[in-house]
Amino acid sequence: MSEPEVPGIPPTRWSRIAAAAGGAAAYQRRFDELAASGQDVHGEADLVASLVAAPARVLDAGCGTGRVAAELTRRGYRCTGVDAEPDMVSVARERDPATAYAVADLAALALDRPGFDLVLLAGNVIPLLGPATLGQVMSRVAAHTRPGGQVVAGFGLDAAHLPPGCPVTTAEDYDAACLAAGLTPVTRHATWAGQPWTAGTGYLVALHRC
Repeated sequence: MSEPEVPGIPPTRWSRIAAAAGGAAAYQRRFDELAASGQDVHGEADLVASLVAAPARVLDAGCGTGRVAAELTRRGYRCTGVDAEPDMVSVARERDPATAYAVADLAALALDRPGFDLVLLAGNVIPLLGPATLGQVMSRVAAHTRPGGQVVAGFGLDAAHLPPGCPVTTAEDYDAACLAAGLTPVTRHATWAGQPWTAGTGYLVALHRC
């Protein structure tokens, strides 16, 4: 189960879904099993590597148990992972002591060293945010991205690509929040491997520039 909420950090939609699904250990075990079966679980890191070269500074916003952040650190990136869930961050720190992790509310994010070359929001972070916080989150994300830096988010657009009970955040609503935060759209993909996105595609990987 999830640890008690951190004072000052409102619960996200993920807080309730993760608790019902068995918490951080169960979440990480799922990816360990996928990797053990031979599946590639590093599509996000591959896309990051195609956009910026190591040792670029990358912020994994909503890092969960550190799957992507750990891989980026292994590849030579200077990666920082943040998540609102203490149990997720605890698992990340235990598995990956080489990466800096912090428990933080993305809607009020204020790291000591902003100016990241790329900010990543993977794993359905966007639809799993706290209700009505998307605008605040993208504003804080933009504030942590250097001028000319990139923001990459990947998330499901329909029930088939989202956890049970998670509401849909549309591509249009996400773009509007990015625009209000000063982020300019660059391109959209349907997968982390870069397949073309078309209207009706159930998954979105969106690239914006600060």
